[in-house]
Amino acid sequence: MSYEEEQARKSRVVVETPTARREVVQSESVRAPERNGISAGMVGVLVVVAIALVTILVLFWMSSQPTTDQNANLAAQQAPLPPQTTIVQQPATQPQQPIIIQQPAPVTQPAPIIVNPGSAGGGTATNPNDDSNIQAAIDKQLTDDPTLSTLGITATVMHGKVTLMGTVKTDGLKSQVEKVVRRVKGVKEVDNQISVISE
Repeated sequence: MSYEEEQARKSRVVVETPTARREVVQSESVRAPERNGISAGMVGVLVVVAIALVTILVLFWMSSQPTTDQNANLAAQQAPLPPQTTIVQQPATQPQQPIIIQQPAPVTQPAPIIVNPGSAGGGTATNPNDDSNIQAAIDKQLTDDPTLSTLGITATVMHGKVTLMGTVKTDGLKSQVEKVVRRVKGVKEVDNQISVISE
């Protein structure tokens, strides 16, 4: 036997029982490996060590070789940077109110006069000339007052009733315009539609 040695041992045993007698032969064989070869465990260890060494060598070689991507990154890092642009953000402010500019009615052009025919029962009708006179007097009062002339208030007269339109900054200016208009001779009623816009 070339690879293993075999040792054999035979023994005979006689077994007697009350009914029978028999003889039993036992044989044992022991095999021992030869000590002049390499075991399978040692071959496995050598294979694992060889694979580890090859892997380390490949990784070392790959890390020492710069790739084209790394060259491009290095060139980009070494290129001069363009000047930085600073953007300054302003804090949000309150929304601004729109500015409304209303021109005063020209003094040379009288307000339109509407003449309603009187009722058949003989009701009273105001004279259209009275409304135009009242209109002219109101326009003169508003333009002569330095505080009120810049406000751009429009007054319309119809049958002695004056309608005021425009915008002012305070309630005091609104009531001041109404007082000036009420003082004009021939004004019977004032409809104050002036809006107060506080800033």
